[in-house]
Amino acid sequence: MSLTREECQALDAADPLAHFRAEFTLPEGVIYLDGNSLGALPVRTSARVRELVEVEWGQELIKSWNDAGWFRLPHTLGARVAPLVGAAPGQVVVCDTTSVNLFKVLAAALRLRPGRGVVLAERAAFPTDLYIAEGVTSLTEGSRLELLDHADQLDELLGDGTAVVVLSHVDYRTGELLDMPGITRRVQAAGALMIWDVCHSVGALPIELDACGVDFAIGCTYKYLNGGPGSPAFLYVAERHQADAAQPLSGWFGHARPFAFEPGYEPLDGIGRFLTSSPSMLGQTALGASLDVWEKADLQAVRAKSLALTDLFVSLVEKLDGVEVVTPREHGQRGSQIALRHADGYPVVQALIARGVIGDFRAPDLMRFGFTPLYLSYTEVWDAAHHLAEVLESGEWREERFNRRGEVT
Repeated sequence: MSLTREECQALDAADPLAHFRAEFTLPEGVIYLDGNSLGALPVRTSARVRELVEVEWGQELIKSWNDAGWFRLPHTLGARVAPLVGAAPGQVVVCDTTSVNLFKVLAAALRLRPGRGVVLAERAAFPTDLYIAEGVTSLTEGSRLELLDHADQLDELLGDGTAVVVLSHVDYRTGELLDMPGITRRVQAAGALMIWDVCHSVGALPIELDACGVDFAIGCTYKYLNGGPGSPAFLYVAERHQADAAQPLSGWFGHARPFAFEPGYEPLDGIGRFLTSSPSMLGQTALGASLDVWEKADLQAVRAKSLALTDLFVSLVEKLDGVEVVTPREHGQRGSQIALRHADGYPVVQALIARGVIGDFRAPDLMRFGFTPLYLSYTEVWDAAHHLAEVLESGEWREERFNRRGEVT
């Protein structure tokens, strides 16, 4: 049985995370269910970026590389991200993009498994992961990419030739959460290395990279972590691999002595060898402001509310005509989004957006709704579900304006 709106208001009044709503800038009249794609703007970010531009850059100029800590920021931010992914210090740096970081760790992992050349990944992985894997294997003699139809097929394809497995912790389409500790153990028992893409789980649920024995991981910061559009990504390399791991993008920020300006490359000791080039201070500074918020949040409470919000949404929409819930119902198999299949999903989402309920669409027929516990209320979830019911019942999604596709869907 689903809750009434009044019961949802009571849950909001008792919500231990409700005060975090004031930490974010959210437009009046908008129910934002797309924080799994681009997180909302933290209130403090604008002032912090303005300080960077007007004071650190505008007044202090190049002195800020030392005086404002710019040079160390990839390490400083990495140390702040580390608790969000269950990593001990010295194993995370913030740098580059998710795609670039996957290139680096995948190439390094392949080099750590000479004599093995197979990279396994899911066919339905976020496409950039597959494109990068294709690129790395095309440059690595004797290696090739093989695709799984689902992670359940892993045991069938794992073998003596498997070097690396790359999987997404949460499926970007369906919201399915994979068994990180179990899969990691199986991959390593076969002699291969495990890379996890945690883009859709970091900031949505507790992650334990160290406890799970993960080898490498990559993730972004613009979704649940609210770092802003194009904010820098991060990568994790288990300490046991750092001395032997060699990544191919050997830029000067990963050099042992970058200001010696030597012609030959010598990597830094530790996680810093995975840095490449000068970071964007605008992006890194904005992320730092967002992490100020996250350092006050309890991930266990975030996870508990996430499950409650997604349970509520499913209970309200599961019987709507033409709608199929494709996200797993079991809590242990669900991230923090709900995906609904509908034959005309794109115009339905556009009609919802016109009503102020922002979700998104993934081809060919999935409507995605992300649930961000720090700034989303139970009452908003109830209202969003009822807007969806009204859109479907009225047929307003059939209007021509909702069927015109933009470049970004």
